Amino acid sequence: MLVVMKAQATPEEIQAVCAHIEQLGYRAHPLPGAQRTAIGITGNQAEADRGNLESLPGVAEVIRVSKAYKLASRDVKEEDTVIRFAGSDAAIGGRDLAVVAGPCSIESREQAFAIAEEVAAAGAQFFRGGAYKPRTSPYAFQGLGLDALKIMAEIREKYGLRIVTEALDTETLDLVAEWADVIQIGARNMQNYSLLKKAGRLRKPVLVKRGLSATLEEFLMAAEYVLSEGNYEVILCERGVRTFADHARNTLDLSIVPAIKRVSHLPILIDPSHGTGRRDSVLPMARAAVAAGADGLMVEVHNHPEAALSDGPQSILPSQFHEMMGEIGQIAPVVLRRLPRGIRVEAAAG
Repeated sequence: MLVVMKAQATPEEIQAVCAHIEQLGYRAHPLPGAQRTAIGITGNQAEADRGNLESLPGVAEVIRVSKAYKLASRDVKEEDTVIRFAGSDAAIGGRDLAVVAGPCSIESREQAFAIAEEVAAAGAQFFRGGAYKPRTSPYAFQGLGLDALKIMAEIREKYGLRIVTEALDTETLDLVAEWADVIQIGARNMQNYSLLKKAGRLRKPVLVKRGLSATLEEFLMAAEYVLSEGNYEVILCERGVRTFADHARNTLDLSIVPAIKRVSHLPILIDPSHGTGRRDSVLPMARAAVAAGADGLMVEVHNHPEAALSDGPQSILPSQFHEMMGEIGQIAPVVLRRLPRGIRVEAAAG
């Protein structure tokens, strides 16, 4: 259910309604909007007493939400969610396109800093890099762990880039939350509900990647697990699904963008690197993603992809990343978006 407060409802009235919902044994989720505050109710197996709630001061109406993904739905929050980062102009959602770029894995301090310098100069606002890597083979490079997190923290300090990296399990989640700005839940973990719930109990933005064969509803239900624990800063990421096609590593489903926009207020990024698995396909699909209305891109960049310890064939060169930024910068105004140029290396160094 959803309690819609009056536009002139006071903070005290909103708090009183939340307290009343909690007293009934449910969980209240206040979601402020531009014109009103809506309070989502979860944990109610049976419908709460609508009349009782509507009689409370400041309440405009009580609405039954039929969708399984209640808090991710536009029924609960009409306005698009925008996630901002303290001490930075970086944001995910809204008019500005968010660009997340960096190597699949942090291999060394020198490698990470060389790539960070390039992507910062090109205008990225976020740096991605794997500290803990889920690999198909147990013998493949698994990441540098805590050392990689510390390297990325240095990158944030020098270049002003916000850090996005993946937590593999509940053990690594606390470390990632401590060092990173955004916790990534990978495609293999999209339905790891205990991990999603624990991430929801942390007050840190969470990026959920779509599973290899997840439907739109399953994708949003994964986000709902995070939201239901009280963490409303959730970002979706389409990274390709598995189909019968063999011309690419995965099939990048750009149709998910307008479908998500229609039913959910959550921002959605597109990962054309994992979505195609081919370096020559990343730029075309990045252009298409912006044109389709995505809120941003997540791209793998490597200065020596031929020697990369993971995902070299899908990593673009720094020169190609600069080219991509120029191209999407031209497309962005057509779809009423803007590409912020980010923090320049010279300015950050000074």
